[in-house]
Amino acid sequence: MNRSSLLLVGSAVLAVGAVGAALFTQHVLGMQPCPWCVLQRLIFLSIAAAALIGLVAQRLGPILMIGLAVCGMAAALWQHFVAAATASCNLSFADRVMSGLTLDELAPAVFMATASCADAKVNLLGVPYEFWSLGLFVMLESLATWTLVQRLRRG
Repeated sequence: MNRSSLLLVGSAVLAVGAVGAALFTQHVLGMQPCPWCVLQRLIFLSIAAAALIGLVAQRLGPILMIGLAVCGMAAALWQHFVAAATASCNLSFADRVMSGLTLDELAPAVFMATASCADAKVNLLGVPYEFWSLGLFVMLESLATWTLVQRLRRG
């Protein structure tokens, strides 16, 4: 397996690990998610799928990862600067997406929002929770960009 393939597999593991960490903080530490939190979980899992697609579709996977990571960054920043200042996330973009996909019904332990955006505003080790997600999205985007550049150089 070459270096770019290893980075894609590592990216998939990192993205799934982010969701695992979110589930741990929810179900063990009692940190309840809002719609923007669960939307970011979906984006992380989509990035993992795109990374695995990249093992077969040399350029498509990293391109999808970059686009999804940018969406994740936007979601984390929106959650911090806009949604956390509102009393309710009902009918927000994140709420409509998650309800429309019915993932909250299909996998409620993973995708059901159980808190408002204001209630979900918490710190983890002194850092706003959504900034942990933001950092991971930046890292995943960087890994995908590096992988894409390497693959474009190889032709």
